[in-house]
Amino acid sequence: MRPLHPIDFIFLSLEKRQQPMHVGGLFLFQIPENAPASFIQDLVTDIRDSRSVPVPPFNNHLNGLFWDEDHEFDIDHHFRHIALPQPGRIRELLVYISQEHSTLIDRAKPLWTCHIIEGIEGNRFAMYFKIHHAMVDGIAGMRLVEKSLSKDPLDQRIVPPWCVESSRSKRSKEPKSGRIKKIFAGIKNQIEATPKVTQELFQTVFKEMGKNPDYVSTFQAPCSLFNQRVSSSRRFAAQSFDLNRFKHISKTLGVTINDVVLAVCSGAIRDYLLTQNALPLKPLIAMVPASIRDDESDVSNRITMILANLGTHKEDPLERLTIIRRSMQNSKQRFKRMTSSQILNYSAFVYGAAGLNMLSGVLPKRQAFNIVISNVPGPREPLYWNGAKLDALYPASIVLDGQALNITMTSYLNKLEVGLTGCRNTLPKMQNLLVHLEEEIQKFEQIIGLEVVAENIEKVAKVAKAKKVSEAAVKSPLDKKTKPTKDPVDSTQMNSEAVEHTENQHAVSADDENDDALRKQA
Repeated sequence: MRPLHPIDFIFLSLEKRQQPMHVGGLFLFQIPENAPASFIQDLVTDIRDSRSVPVPPFNNHLNGLFWDEDHEFDIDHHFRHIALPQPGRIRELLVYISQEHSTLIDRAKPLWTCHIIEGIEGNRFAMYFKIHHAMVDGIAGMRLVEKSLSKDPLDQRIVPPWCVESSRSKRSKEPKSGRIKKIFAGIKNQIEATPKVTQELFQTVFKEMGKNPDYVSTFQAPCSLFNQRVSSSRRFAAQSFDLNRFKHISKTLGVTINDVVLAVCSGAIRDYLLTQNALPLKPLIAMVPASIRDDESDVSNRITMILANLGTHKEDPLERLTIIRRSMQNSKQRFKRMTSSQILNYSAFVYGAAGLNMLSGVLPKRQAFNIVISNVPGPREPLYWNGAKLDALYPASIVLDGQALNITMTSYLNKLEVGLTGCRNTLPKMQNLLVHLEEEIQKFEQIIGLEVVAENIEKVAKVAKAKKVSEAAVKSPLDKKTKPTKDPVDSTQMNSEAVEHTENQHAVSADDENDDALRKQA
């Protein structure tokens, strides 16, 4: 038996019927050209084979405040095989994923399920895997997936993710004395962290809070459309973007790729809220999960959060980018001065009240942040499963009361895979955010397309002002003085043109009316 980590306990405590606390991933595979007609059936049969014995954490179930081994493990409870109705369009696939992502995982069993989905147009099949956030965070989940796949297209082994030996299963084999030593070492680290944490708290409260314009506190997020109670119904939408576009923008403006990603999301969110006549006067605040792993572990949760000012009150993309970069740097510089254990203790003090409010719901109109935006690094080489090439992987995440939208991204090869998870009843036409993301990337490309060599964002901003860049390049196309952009439901041509800017994109949405345009993108 192994005790729950405090962060894992929080994820379990937050769960209720309308608030499932699992994360997931949709993996699209291309069936090999010379594969037999029984390729999928053979794969499924192999997975169900008795040799597919799960290893920790996949054979662990909850036993009070401990993880215990499930001695009655039943593969049929966790593994499902379905076929989409013909013609197997992306629409049917995403409807199925949205429905499955809405349902709770049975706590009497190990907290995960896996679905093999065949019959997808284009000679493809999919795997949808969901696992409770108490078991893994984004980094850990990505490591487990990578270990279950192969870099060799000729490798015919079928290794389900739940059979890959993780660091936890290795630790379970080490002597009890070694595990006890680690427990005492952890207690010692907590004690040693106290002086540094106290120093940083003093710095935060007396020198930064209310005085440093770049410091983002847990009290400044405004109420917004995203911060309402959610239902149990989910909508999942996703799209692939060329990662080189983000790299080019970041290099030209002298900022990080993550800064550009946040700025693009900020502009898309601003445009979406403008179409709903729901843009707050104050800037929205994003919670950006940050991994603090200092080892190669691939289980449990080792994350903290950074609060980023999205600058959504600003119309100019460069102004928003500057605000985002400075708020992110402020938090990063603080965390660089601390070890991982010190960061966890600091975060517990600073964000503890916000966490208690999320647990209790005492102040439903108060939130520490408006939206979660997560960017998880992924595989850089092509991956295969029994010879089938992984074409795309889309992350699906958590929606909470007061947090009706989650944007999660991961990189794969030269792509940035974006997954949107939202409350279907709270956010009308959420899939339009995919179009707004593409439009925002194009705005930055127009800005850096100026005939100027600039080393940083300030220089580009000055040149843009001097040359009087056209409003189409800098201003939001959804400004009140212009006509709002039509939804992709009403303008499939616009949606298609946006996607043509990026090669080999996969756009998926569970919206029925948008299927024709999306099929061209997938």
